[in-house]
Amino acid sequence: MANRIVLNETSYHGKGAINAIPGEANARGFAKAFVCSDPDLVKLNIAKKVTDVLDEASLKYELFSNIKANPTIANVKDGVEKFKASGADYIIAIGGGSSMDTAKAIGIIINNPEFGDVLSLEGVADTKNKCVPIIAVPTTAGTAAEVTINYVITDEDKNRKMVCVDVHDIPVCAIVDPDMMSSMPKGLTAATGMDALTHAIEGYITKGAWEMTDMMHLKAIEIIARSLRKAVENDPQGREDMALGQYVAGMGFSNVGLGIVHSMAHPLGALYDTPHGIANAIILPTVMEYNAPMTGDKYKYIAEAMGVDTTGMSQDEYRKAAIEEVKKLAKDVGIPADLKDIVKAEDLMFLSQSAYDDACRPGNPRETSVEEIAELYKSLI
Repeated sequence: MANRIVLNETSYHGKGAINAIPGEANARGFAKAFVCSDPDLVKLNIAKKVTDVLDEASLKYELFSNIKANPTIANVKDGVEKFKASGADYIIAIGGGSSMDTAKAIGIIINNPEFGDVLSLEGVADTKNKCVPIIAVPTTAGTAAEVTINYVITDEDKNRKMVCVDVHDIPVCAIVDPDMMSSMPKGLTAATGMDALTHAIEGYITKGAWEMTDMMHLKAIEIIARSLRKAVENDPQGREDMALGQYVAGMGFSNVGLGIVHSMAHPLGALYDTPHGIANAIILPTVMEYNAPMTGDKYKYIAEAMGVDTTGMSQDEYRKAAIEEVKKLAKDVGIPADLKDIVKAEDLMFLSQSAYDDACRPGNPRETSVEEIAELYKSLI
């Protein structure tokens, strides 16, 4: 079987990268942008950094900011109608996963209107046309939505997140500018950074992993392990390194999938509105321990990428060392140790079934069941 790699046509990295947007828009013949960003980024004038660049270049745009932290079907449908009325021909998505996921769903539906119910986008949708061109500008160093073929939309009626996978939704251009991330508070920096680490580790051990994505994931683990603590303290180099590390992780996992850390985190976001990065960070060490028997020698290289000298270590020792390094990093950046303040015991079976049904679950290196997932949740409450 052939291994497929899908990446952006173009990406820009480094301070001031947003200044490349006008050149890209003009070169592609775009006339008017539909700017998707969330209300907080608009209020804090972070989105304005990009719209100022558009203003200076005399580029037309319309702003859409009716986006929740966990974007919903209603958000997407509203965005589709607003896009149709705007006269725009491309999208600029500014924000974290919420803005970019909403933009992807809008862009897909505009060019594939038969999926206008949004629900039919779940899983691997059989879309025929590329989405409206998207220029993606991340403001968090975590989701890597600017370079992935994935997006997640919440079905509020059923309290569940729909994972959507579609090669037609990948942004044509990613603008990874650490200056756009400099105002992230400590908590958000930590949460999104641990999300990126989860992407790298799950992508490295998932069933679909292969040599090229292993290269990406190990490098991402190395970058994140050395830079997240600094980024949380708003060190400029730490910010720049995290911007790169999360992108490299996205290059990998987008092409090979994830596992049950994400499967278990998604229902927590849907039911309790738990920040995705926090959920992943809490669950990751427990699932790493659960998956360890099916990972061969990969934890040795995870441990080494995180700075551990594994010389002379047995398999059990380097597996434990990798897990302990993840726990230590999470603790150092202020992530809670368990789900006691989040999960209600009466919701366990609903959460477990939702996690088992999640699109990320089949990629897990260890076969699992609803009952085993429930035990993993129980161990954290």
